[in-house]
Amino acid sequence: MADPSDSGHVRLIGALAGVGSGLTKVAVGHGFDTVKTRLQCSPPGTYRGAIDCMVRIVRNESVFALYKGATPPAVGWAAIDSVLLGSLHNYRLFLIRHRFTEGVPGSDAQRLTLVGHGLAGFGAGLTSSVLATPMEHLKIKLQMQMQRAVADRQYKGPIDCARQIVRNQGALALWTGFSGSMLFRANFLWMFLSFEALMRAFTKLNGTPYQMTTGTANFLSGGIASFAFWFMAIPADNIKNRMMAIPHTEPRPSFKGTVRYIYTTAGARGFFAGLTPCLLRAFPSNACAFYVYEGLMRTFKAEKTRQ
Repeated sequence: MADPSDSGHVRLIGALAGVGSGLTKVAVGHGFDTVKTRLQCSPPGTYRGAIDCMVRIVRNESVFALYKGATPPAVGWAAIDSVLLGSLHNYRLFLIRHRFTEGVPGSDAQRLTLVGHGLAGFGAGLTSSVLATPMEHLKIKLQMQMQRAVADRQYKGPIDCARQIVRNQGALALWTGFSGSMLFRANFLWMFLSFEALMRAFTKLNGTPYQMTTGTANFLSGGIASFAFWFMAIPADNIKNRMMAIPHTEPRPSFKGTVRYIYTTAGARGFFAGLTPCLLRAFPSNACAFYVYEGLMRTFKAEKTRQ
C-alpha cells in the first residue's frame, strides 16, 4: 500500500468526489425526503402513512411540491458531502498513520481496520454537522410549507427563509437543532463501517461464479450500508427535524424538550416516524452516491485505505 504521507497532491480529491456524490443524492432522493419530513414534523394523525402523504402532497400542492426545499440541498449537499467525504478520506489517512491497520490476508500489505473505518465515519459526520445544520434547517422549513402558490407561503425561498430567521432570532438561530444534527450524523460510523465490511465480503467472491466488478460491489455495498445507517440514525433524525420545524417566531426548542414531546405524543414509535420513505430512497440514492464517489477516488488514484 502506498505511504499516505506521499498523498499531498490528492488531499482535495475526497472533497471533489463528495460534490458528485451530493448532487447524485439530491437528484435521486429529494422527493422521498419531503415525504419523510412531512411524516415526522406534521401533527399526529395528519397522514395515514407514506403513500397517503405522497398522494396528498401531489393532489393538493402538485407533483413539484415533492421538490419543495430542493434548492438548499442542491447547493448544500454537494458542499456537505464534500466536507463529509473529504474529511472522511483524511481521517482514514490519519488513522493509518497512527497504526489503525491490519494485514491483508495473503499479502504483506496493510489496510485500515474496520474499527478505523467506523471511527473515520464518526469523525467525518461530526465535522460535517457544522455545515449541514443550517442547510437542513432551511430545507425543513421550506418542505413544511403546504401552500400551493408561492405567494401564499411564509418563505418565498431559502434566502428569504434565512433572512426571516436571522432577523427574528439572530444568526445563530440558523443552527437550531445542532445537537440533534450531531447525534444524527455521528451515525455515519455505521454507514462507512458497514460499507467496508460489505466490500470485503464481496471481495471473497473473486474467483467464483459470483465475482463482480469493483463498481458493482461499490453500488451494492453503498445501498445495503445505507440500511444499517438509517436503522440506527432514524431516532436522531426525528429529533433533529422536529427541532428545525418549529416556527422561527417561537422560542428555539431544546433537545431534551423535543425528546419529551415526541415520546409524550407518539410513544417510542414516534422516534421511527418516516422510516418507510427513508428505506425506499436509501438504496438507490446511496448506491448511486457511493458508486460515483468510489469511482472518482479510483480515477484520481486517491484511495489508499483499502487493498
